[in-house]
Amino acid sequence: MPDVGQQIRPFRIEVPQAELEDLSERLARARWTDELPGAGLDYGVPVTDVRRLAEYWRTGYDWRAWEARLNEYDQFTTDIDGQNIHFLQVRSPRPDAYPLILTHGWPGSVVEYLDVIGPLTDPERHGADPADAFHLVVPSLPGFGFSGPATDRGWGTVRTAEAWAELMRRLGYDRYGAVGNDAGSMVSPELGRVDAEHVSGVHVTQIFSFPSGDPTEFNDMSAEDAAQLQKLQWFYDNKFSFAQVHAQQPQTLAHALADSPVGLLGWNAQLFLSDAMGDKALDDEFIVTNVAIYWLTNTGGSSIRYYYEDAHAKPSAEPTSVPIGLATFAGDFGGIRRFAERDHKNLVQWHTYDAPGGHYAAHLEPDILAADIRRFFSQYR
Repeated sequence: MPDVGQQIRPFRIEVPQAELEDLSERLARARWTDELPGAGLDYGVPVTDVRRLAEYWRTGYDWRAWEARLNEYDQFTTDIDGQNIHFLQVRSPRPDAYPLILTHGWPGSVVEYLDVIGPLTDPERHGADPADAFHLVVPSLPGFGFSGPATDRGWGTVRTAEAWAELMRRLGYDRYGAVGNDAGSMVSPELGRVDAEHVSGVHVTQIFSFPSGDPTEFNDMSAEDAAQLQKLQWFYDNKFSFAQVHAQQPQTLAHALADSPVGLLGWNAQLFLSDAMGDKALDDEFIVTNVAIYWLTNTGGSSIRYYYEDAHAKPSAEPTSVPIGLATFAGDFGGIRRFAERDHKNLVQWHTYDAPGGHYAAHLEPDILAADIRRFFSQYR
């Protein structure tokens, strides 16, 4: 008899109509805060942006169309270490395609990767070598989206990586690669650490390696590293408040995120809106779809506990050894190479692109990112 705890269950997204009607009513009844004239972004997300997004969400956005798009892909759930895990499993037309697991971050979701599914699973239709095809597993992080709220403590980077190793084992993938963005850029290298026997390589869009406090680390720093360090410092000085709240008081904020779709929209949109770069600004539909998933699954509060778990976890003492490749895009913090090489002793690729893919390159520059992933895993599979 199969182990019930390891069963993989088919899943479809079917949000009750009553929940969509309740959402519409809450958006219509929103009470708006005041705003200083000409304040701009320096006080945080402007009222004008939230009102625009909320009105679009209420009157112009079609959740059912996105529900149908997601349901085009095979989806499943399974219980790992006491936690429900939701994932898309998209098989390539090529039986010999190589498996990859793709991990999103906050405030994103599996929607981050929808635009690279085609180029990665069926490269021939996108003008690439058909031999560079992949079978894809795209899970929702524990506590996020259709994985549902986390059920106990400890669901941070390391425990998630251990769960992903178990997920790939259950799916029958003996050797595979890992791809990540944002939190996924931390989970994927950790997955290479905890499952080194099976992970052939890791491809990320950021490497989060920071100064240790030793002043000699800054001696003779390259111009590229100095520019990234300056960008990091600006982020700490101007945009880091969300991470402090998440790491220290996530439950305090969670009450507002669970009760108000406008509050959730304002809070989550702070990093979507800061990704706007010229004519490559994130579209309202992408922003609202990601926020809608958090609202409809009531995971606004549980998702931000991820930061708390990582802030209270013991950091890994040794560098990773799995081959790691980076592809970073204009508008994003990709990493400081000097510190990245300290933390990852097998850093084999460092590609920077002028294309304004920002923090969501899989959505804004899917063809470039997919080509970089194919190029990396042509060597590490």
